[in-house]
Amino acid sequence: MPLPVAENVRMALDTLRSHKLRSFLTLLGVIVGTATVITVSSIIEGLRRDVADYLEDYGTNTLFIYKFSPGIHIGRLSNEERMRKPLTLEDMEAIAESCPSVKRAVAEAFYRFGMQPPHVDNVRYKGHEVFQVEHTGTLPVYQDVLNARIAQGRFFTDAENLHRASVAVIGHDIGEAFFLNQDALGKTILVNGVPYQVVGVLEKRKGQFFRDESADKQVLVPYHTYRKNNPGADDHFIGAEAYPGKMGDAEDEIRTLLRRRRNVPYNKPDNFGISSAEQIVEQFKDITGAIALAMVVISSIGLLVGGVGVMNIMLVSVTERTREIGVRKAIGARKRDVTWQFLTEAMTLTGIGGVIGILIGISLSLLINALAPKLPSVVPAWAVAAGVMLAVSVGLFFGVYPAVKAAGLDPVEALRYE
Repeated sequence: MPLPVAENVRMALDTLRSHKLRSFLTLLGVIVGTATVITVSSIIEGLRRDVADYLEDYGTNTLFIYKFSPGIHIGRLSNEERMRKPLTLEDMEAIAESCPSVKRAVAEAFYRFGMQPPHVDNVRYKGHEVFQVEHTGTLPVYQDVLNARIAQGRFFTDAENLHRASVAVIGHDIGEAFFLNQDALGKTILVNGVPYQVVGVLEKRKGQFFRDESADKQVLVPYHTYRKNNPGADDHFIGAEAYPGKMGDAEDEIRTLLRRRRNVPYNKPDNFGISSAEQIVEQFKDITGAIALAMVVISSIGLLVGGVGVMNIMLVSVTERTREIGVRKAIGARKRDVTWQFLTEAMTLTGIGGVIGILIGISLSLLINALAPKLPSVVPAWAVAAGVMLAVSVGLFFGVYPAVKAAGLDPVEALRYE
C-alpha cells in the first residue's frame, strides 16, 4: 500500500538520525554548493543595486556624453579612443539649443584623461589636505541636470560664472574632512594652491562601492573661473537631461548633431560615446554574468559531489531495507509507491542540506555587510528559491537509480534477504 508523502519524509528523517555522521558527510557537498550560490549571488545583487542607485542618483533621464563611451571598461582603451579630440562647451550649447528632446544640458571641464604625468588635484584647509579629488569647472545648471542636492548653502550663480568668481561647492566627504560639525560656508580652501570661498556643500550621493572614487570628493567651481585658473584643462564631459519619455529621441538627436559637428563620415563609427544610467547598469550585469557563470561551475562541483554521496547513501539504504521493501510489496505496494518512497527520502536529505546551505549563505552575507560595509551584499529572494530547488533537484536526479533499484526487487527474494 502506498505511503503518504509525510510518512516518506519521516522515514528520511529517521535515516538521518540513525546515521548522523554519514548523512552529514553526504550532504556536505550540497551544503557547500548551496552556500556558494547564496553568498556569490548576494554580493553580485548587492553590487548591482549599489551601482544602479549610484548612477540613477545622477538622474534617470540623463544621458552621459564623452569622447569615448562613458561606463564600465574592461581592459585598456585603444589608441584611437585615447587620442580623440575632446568635446567642447560649444558642443554642449549646440545640444541644449538644437535637440528638441533635450530639456537642458551641462558641461564639466577637467584635465585630459590619460595625460602623462597624470594630473592630480589636491585640496587644503589650514593643516588638513585631501588628495585625488575630482576638481572640475561647470555651470550652475549642473545641479538640475545631474541632480546635485545642496546640504548647506547654495550653488554658484550665472553671474559668478560670468565674472569668474573664486567660489566653490564641495562634496560631502570634503566637507566632513575639513569642517566636521562646523559651518563650511564662507571658509577659504586652497585647490592646487588657488583660493576659493566655499558657498555650498553637497549631500552625500547614493551608493557605497564607488563613492571614494569621486562622487563625494568633488570641488566644483564656475566654468569660466576653472578655465582661467586651469587653461590646460580642455577635456569636457556633457550631461544632457531628456524630457520624460524622450530618452531614445534625445540620444538619436545628440548622436546626429555630434557626428555632424565632429565631421564623422557616414560610413564610420562614432568618435564619441553616449550612455545612460540604465545602459551602464546593463554593462555591469554583463560583466557580473561571467562571475555568475563561475559561481554556477563552483557550486555545481559541490552539488555533484553531494549528489554522488546521496546516491551512495540511498543504495546502502536499499540494501539495508531489502526485507522492508519485500514486506511492502507482499502486502500490495506497487513499484511506483516504492520508487516515490525512496525519491522522497533523497529529496528530503538534499533539501535539508540546501536549507543549511542557505542559512550559511545568509549568515556570510550579513558578515560581509558587517566587516566590509562598502561591499554591499543583499540576498535576493530568487537566490533562496534557486538554492532550495537546486538542492531538491539533486536529490531527485541522483535518487532515481536507487529508487528504481528498490522498486525492481523481487518480493520473494527480498523477504529471504538476511
